[in-house]
Amino acid sequence: MKRKIIIANWKMNLGFKESKTLSEKILKKLKTRPNFFLRNLKIKKLDIILCPSFTNLSEVSRILKSKSGIFLGAQDCFWEDHGEFTGEISPVWLKNLGCRYVILGHSERRKNLKETNNMVHQKVKAALKAELIPIICIGETLEERRRGIKDYVILDQLSSALTGIDLDLKQKIIIAYEPVWVIGSGRAITPNEAEYMNKIILQRMIDFYPLERVKKNISIIYGGSVSADNVKSFVDLETTDGVLVGGSSLKAAEFVKICQAII
Repeated sequence: MKRKIIIANWKMNLGFKESKTLSEKILKKLKTRPNFFLRNLKIKKLDIILCPSFTNLSEVSRILKSKSGIFLGAQDCFWEDHGEFTGEISPVWLKNLGCRYVILGHSERRKNLKETNNMVHQKVKAALKAELIPIICIGETLEERRRGIKDYVILDQLSSALTGIDLDLKQKIIIAYEPVWVIGSGRAITPNEAEYMNKIILQRMIDFYPLERVKKNISIIYGGSVSADNVKSFVDLETTDGVLVGGSSLKAAEFVKICQAII
């Protein structure tokens, strides 16, 4: 059975002090629940991933160091290791900072920074080369949903991100389905809708890779207004391996409740 995954995406919400404080509070609250922390994290029943802003990665890495089951992730990376790319972040630097994961293709970057499917594809290749685990975000907008093309949009984003990318036995990928129209809205889609989309995603993964490779190396998670009240209805689905959490990850108590609800 795969480990469950919970990813906290803090976006551009917390400065250095706030990121440090929140990391420490999350660890403290987890440690006050010894059965949860020791049994579920250390035996690898659950992986927790915190994704702060670039400027706070080093400090959060220091806080998380040697904490079993809690990992560091970045919110993006560039597709080259080094060069004349002002303002970009090398995946190799992220790896050296202690990152194990990196979020790629988030809808906010696709919308605000005009990030294309081809750019996401290049970043996925670079992340895998740097031995990072890419968290590939895909999802349809409300307009695309109303037009009845959500399935096509998802398949196109997946195909563009992964076509031509071989996945060896040691490499892993996380696919995060986040319907754009529910992000930050406070209302998630129904579990049945998530299950339907995840089955489409799973089938496309089987088109790309051997079934055993998909089972062992690829995880599918849901994101979009996840809370402690609804998280279990998603992670209990046959095809859902975890969640990507935005706003609810900014409060230690709420985030830890989500972690507990998964088990």
